[in-house]
Amino acid sequence: MVKRRISSPPNRPPPSRPANLLLAALPDDDYRRVAATLDVIPLVLKHVLHSPGEAIEQVYFPGGGFCSMLTVLKDGAMVEVATIGREGVVGVGAVIDVNPLMSIAMVQGEADACYRMTASVFRGEMERRGAFYELMTRYTHALMGFIMQSTACNATHTVEQRLARWLLMARDRMGGNQFPLTQEFVAMMLGAARPTVTVVAGALQKAGLITYHRGMVTIVNREKLESASCECYRTATKLLETVTSQSLS
Repeated sequence: MVKRRISSPPNRPPPSRPANLLLAALPDDDYRRVAATLDVIPLVLKHVLHSPGEAIEQVYFPGGGFCSMLTVLKDGAMVEVATIGREGVVGVGAVIDVNPLMSIAMVQGEADACYRMTASVFRGEMERRGAFYELMTRYTHALMGFIMQSTACNATHTVEQRLARWLLMARDRMGGNQFPLTQEFVAMMLGAARPTVTVVAGALQKAGLITYHRGMVTIVNREKLESASCECYRTATKLLETVTSQSLS
């Protein structure tokens, strides 16, 4: 069962640049102002940050690990539409203070540091129409492109290509070649049957691209895994990289 994390007393972020790439890209004056409004909390595996039908009260800037945005179907099944790590923000929809969420945001990779901001502060920063607004607007456009790419990927590419893509994205956000993973979770993320995932993961392992043992996956050959993926991995990665690669006005 997925449970919400019981919040521990948060800490304030250090004055130095944070691990989140969006916050780190802010000009010094903007970051100092924003940093005073942030709490630092851990990301705990499988805990829910946002739930369907609820308004967004907190916005999260991961400093590591990653979260999944999931579409929830009528029968309770969930399919991932976006993966968000230190390159992004969870809850950018908080800029609109009227409609409840139609998706769920869940932690899929743990991290010691995540920078949390209240939705009201987020909206206030957006209303300044400064560097924060520009950066969040860029990210929102990139995230929409990411979701559109994921939709096309789920509709047209094979489970093997999609699994390779997802493993590469998880690896990039975890910052290492080994991380916990269950086949039940992968089946849910990809919208595929578990037996299908078992066969595909076995094929990747037999080809020497990954190893899988007791809920831990290790990427053995990243280059070959990227070759096994579809173009969606490179397209989505490039979309997100452009958010912070361009200078702010």
